[in-house]
Amino acid sequence: MLENHRAGLKGITIAVVLLISVAHSALGQSSVEGEKALTLEEAVDFALKNYPAVRAALDRVTAAQAGVGLARTNYLPRADMVWQTNRATDNNITGLVLPQSIIAPISGPVPISTSNRSAWGSAAGLLFSWEPVDFGYRGSKVDAARATRDRATAEASLTRLDVAVATVNAYLTVLAAQRTVRAAEADVERRETFDKAVHVLVDNQLRAGADASRANAELARARVNLARAEQQDKISRAALADILGLPDVSVEVRESVLLGAPPAGSQPATPLSNNPIAQVQHARVEEAEAQVHIIDRSYYPKFYLQSSVYGRGSGWDPAGKFEGGTAGLGPDRSNWAVGLSVTFPAFDIFAIRSRKAVESANERAARYDQALQDLTGQLRKAEASLEGSRRVAENTPVELEAARTTENQERARYQAGLATLVDVTEAQGLLVQAETDDALAQLAVWQNLASVAASEGDLQPFLQFLHQKTQGGP
Repeated sequence: MLENHRAGLKGITIAVVLLISVAHSALGQSSVEGEKALTLEEAVDFALKNYPAVRAALDRVTAAQAGVGLARTNYLPRADMVWQTNRATDNNITGLVLPQSIIAPISGPVPISTSNRSAWGSAAGLLFSWEPVDFGYRGSKVDAARATRDRATAEASLTRLDVAVATVNAYLTVLAAQRTVRAAEADVERRETFDKAVHVLVDNQLRAGADASRANAELARARVNLARAEQQDKISRAALADILGLPDVSVEVRESVLLGAPPAGSQPATPLSNNPIAQVQHARVEEAEAQVHIIDRSYYPKFYLQSSVYGRGSGWDPAGKFEGGTAGLGPDRSNWAVGLSVTFPAFDIFAIRSRKAVESANERAARYDQALQDLTGQLRKAEASLEGSRRVAENTPVELEAARTTENQERARYQAGLATLVDVTEAQGLLVQAETDDALAQLAVWQNLASVAASEGDLQPFLQFLHQKTQGGP
């Protein structure tokens, strides 16, 4: 299942790898060095078309479809042919031997004495066999193959959803990292300006020397925070580029409407029964039911219409006399036969009962019900998170405006000698936090919109909703 919509580090890594792959593909006719800007829709579309796990899942669907055709071949008759040439002795003996695969059978009279002489022998034949009635056994085999195909199709849809969710999460994470770096850069610029003003006041003995030291420390801490943000960004990009063998490709993302005012509406709802997770569980239940049906139909008589044409040759005559030369190299006696064979596995009833009990336990619909229950819980959590993120996004602009006003006022009061450097430092810390909160709050709304869509099992409404917003729609 999509625990928490695969929003962790693994999903982020997958998606950013895909983003870099997109850039490399787009730059195929130019130098590898450079950069390429991608929209969220472009990244998701490329991932769904090119990510190896998606292609592998589609290959499994193709294989399962071929399995349906293979199951249908059971309706065809069989025609088995054989040719055999051998050189052997003819020391036959009266008596019975139980069926086995070690001792070769010998036909013909029993000789008076044992001889080491050998002669040629040959045989050729054709056996045609067809099962006219099977009491639904072959049909149940075809149904089971179809159920396997449906399960593979549902699993392919789940894989596509996994990749799409990971791509969206990574894309939004890249945007959040960029905005965090920008906030840190703005904080460094403000502190550098303020640091210079403090040093002027200290140099003119209008402020104590401790203020200069504190201003230096605050500026250094801001630079450290910026360096750490840039370091993490560069390390992630370098590591992913190294894995892909594209160290000179720089991937950028297009912000579009993702960093504007958060949307007020929501995308159309999708029934949870359409979620690939639920569909996979439902397909597994149907697959197990098909296996039970096969077992039910296996305890019936087997009817075979058979016809055989064959010939034999032997280097011994009917009296057991050695004819010599090439006698027996080719069949010189032929026969034909037509008949009906009926087989019935009487004592298989015990094994069939046990197998049916196993498959019946596998087909219990509790797993499907559990999947729907889990998806419902995930959807409710995602909706609650979306509602909370909207409320946060509504208040962060107020927080940001108030923080800017406070920072400006505290700097003015400090220069007028009405506030301490600690007051200014706290105001600057509040401002950088407010800038970060405001940038991330807007992205959080989109993130939670994607989480709601992921819980419903289809990201297309989310992407269409995003496209409408990009085009200026309602």
